Amino acid sequence: MVIARAGAVSHVGKVRSNNQDSGFVGTHLFVVADGMGGHAGGDVASAIAVKHFAENDEQYAGTDDAQQAMTEMLLDANSLIAGAVEEHSELRGMGTTVSALSLVGESLVLAHIGDSRVYRFRDGSLVQMTVDHTFVQRLVDAGRITPEEALTHPRRSVLMRVLGDVETRPDVDTEVFDIQEGDRWLLCSDGLSSYVDESQIERTLARMDESSREISDDLVQLALDNGAPDNVTVVLLEIGTAPLEPMKTRVVGSAANPLRYSANLQKRSNQIIPSILHPLRRPAPRPQDEEFVPFSDEALQELIAEDKRRKRVRQFSWLAASIVFIAAVAGAGLFAYNWTQQQYYVGENVGYVAIYQGVQQGIGPITLHELTETTDIKISSLPEYQQSQVDRTISAGDREAANEIVERLRDAVPE
Repeated sequence: MVIARAGAVSHVGKVRSNNQDSGFVGTHLFVVADGMGGHAGGDVASAIAVKHFAENDEQYAGTDDAQQAMTEMLLDANSLIAGAVEEHSELRGMGTTVSALSLVGESLVLAHIGDSRVYRFRDGSLVQMTVDHTFVQRLVDAGRITPEEALTHPRRSVLMRVLGDVETRPDVDTEVFDIQEGDRWLLCSDGLSSYVDESQIERTLARMDESSREISDDLVQLALDNGAPDNVTVVLLEIGTAPLEPMKTRVVGSAANPLRYSANLQKRSNQIIPSILHPLRRPAPRPQDEEFVPFSDEALQELIAEDKRRKRVRQFSWLAASIVFIAAVAGAGLFAYNWTQQQYYVGENVGYVAIYQGVQQGIGPITLHELTETTDIKISSLPEYQQSQVDRTISAGDREAANEIVERLRDAVPE
């Protein structure tokens, strides 16, 4: 089997000012990396990792060799990122996810860390082949939350495994997958997977008559159509028995540019200055910056405990808001009821002119008026116009005004 076609596209998205993603299509290696650390150098971290993989794009004799080599590449990239931080302290806190595939005979070898994803599209079905190294995925695995709840969880951006300026030795996932003719393998940053649902991705990959580059463009466009606040990077491979187009090495995203360790500080300054000059200008909403928490049982339990505390706070806030809302509604209702009971109107009761306290309208089965006096004036004795007035009821601001209306009606009775 060979890579029949491959495509790679990276887009900065609609909110971020710089692209912290990197991607690579090589002869044997294919990589996506999503930098983290905000202005601290996420673009530098992803570029270091992808450039290191690109420099080691070679064919391996077997899958075991590939797994070992790719693991070493990730660990070496981790050391390179840590070394960059030592030389450039302003980059402290930067890191990156990496998802990489290597073609070895009839197999693809995976090396993965973080929450970028690898999907396989085969026989019309899309399957996620990687596991997100995130706090919310741990909660899903433990049955504490559902996958749907994970999509909106407040700690969904907490990563528990990454490459970068971290204290722990990164733990890398490796795996070997079989391949078949017609397979499509998608590597993507969370700028795609977080904003385009899997059914949309599946339908797009099903268009087998379109090239990998066309499909990659369409996937990125779907993310942009859905708002795409984050960077979006896609690498797509199509498996076949012979190449369908010439294979060209391609680097996209931050790794496509020379490394500039001071670039982030300049970008940060460029963003701070306008906010000072225009303090009333509201910045556009930004995607959540990812946060790294080294994985350990203690860290996981601490995050779970914090999650419970946050949930209790949200529940209390919701309860307090509900009580305030109910009290406000009740207060408004009481005020409205008291107002109705200060009103009067003149109407009809068993054929005679009558005075009512309240308003004629009601709320469902609840009446907002009561009869206070039935006069001796027969409705039938009134002129036709006054009869119609009483039939429609005549509003009065208070009891005195109601009495005056009754006297005018009495005067209107023909002698």
